[in-house]
Amino acid sequence: MNADLFDYPLPERLIAQHPTQRRDESRLLVVDRKNRTLAHRHFRDLPEYLRAGDTLFRNNAAVIPARLHAVRPTGGQVECLLLRPADQSRSAGAPARENHPSAARSPQLQHVPTASDLLSPASVTWWCLLRPGKKLPVGATFTREGCFTGTVLEKTEDGLARVSFTTTDGDILAVANRIGEMPLPPYITGHDSAEAHHVDRERYQTVYADRGHQVAAAAPTAGLHFTPELLATVAAQDVACADLTLHVGLGTFRPITAERIEDHAIHREVYEIPVATQRALFETKGRRIAVGTTSVRSIEDYLSRNPECHREASIGSRGDPDGSLRRFAPRDDIQSAWIAEAGIFIYPPRTFRGVDALITNFHQPRSTLLCLVSAFLTPASTEGIAWLKDIYAEAVACDYRFFSYGDAMLIL
Repeated sequence: MNADLFDYPLPERLIAQHPTQRRDESRLLVVDRKNRTLAHRHFRDLPEYLRAGDTLFRNNAAVIPARLHAVRPTGGQVECLLLRPADQSRSAGAPARENHPSAARSPQLQHVPTASDLLSPASVTWWCLLRPGKKLPVGATFTREGCFTGTVLEKTEDGLARVSFTTTDGDILAVANRIGEMPLPPYITGHDSAEAHHVDRERYQTVYADRGHQVAAAAPTAGLHFTPELLATVAAQDVACADLTLHVGLGTFRPITAERIEDHAIHREVYEIPVATQRALFETKGRRIAVGTTSVRSIEDYLSRNPECHREASIGSRGDPDGSLRRFAPRDDIQSAWIAEAGIFIYPPRTFRGVDALITNFHQPRSTLLCLVSAFLTPASTEGIAWLKDIYAEAVACDYRFFSYGDAMLIL
């Protein structure tokens, strides 16, 4: 499948450079798959489209203020972007833990990391992006006086650097929380003032982000539109929220450069699904509504590794437009959090095992996220590719705001 199918024209003026004054003031384009209609609303109207018994599956990863400034011994400026602790790069060929319930069910996951393996950001050694990378070979150092010193231990062909940090007070994550800047994507510019950094620290973070899971190098942006008040309204409607954690990396912004979609090397991201959220996937009485593509990746990767334990839609090509689902009995054997690495690439044609509706932002041309959304529009079909272009053309014509700080879509 040619990657050009996932390209579209976008005026630069529609790339949102700042968030709306209130999170839920952003616009919401509602896509009804059953009736093939569009409705132009605002995010604060979301409760009108939810029903008692629905569950919102959301990524509670907190973003690290990961952009650090330092200097080389020569006085040259350095920008260091923390990506992930180096001890997350565990061998996939290691033996599975016999006492982990997922090990027997998932022959593809030969090593099941523990929470301490993957969810502890207190490591002194991190994978980073360094600028200027060419002037920081293995053995080079850089320093922020009174805060930290970094030493480059390893460089990879794709431009990553493994860096060991020594700090004057706390680990490097604590230092980043004191002095770091939010890792805004490159299409957001002009945020160099102290006031802008203060705004970004608040707004480039969901209101339900769990600071105990401060593991993301980019925000799960579909969740940026929720406010505490909106969540309270949703809860009063008997709509539940179920949290999972996917370590959003910069790979989410990487465009598809291969000519064929099938030849693209998808980025990989660690995720954790707690026991309660696993059970909610099977036991929820209503629709499973994914908040963002990161939630979709986590859910679909989890269920692809456990093909015997998912609900199936009774209607195929349109997903589950009328809510009629065959339900599985509650799974009493789920006793442990599921932790794995998602390397799943979702593109048309694709069926979805665990997602009935989707809240998402507007995505970049030629991106893997655009592939995922087009697949979700018409599951098991490629018709969604052309339809998504029509939807995006409507959004452009109506001056919707695009990308991370932009507006949202609800696909029902």
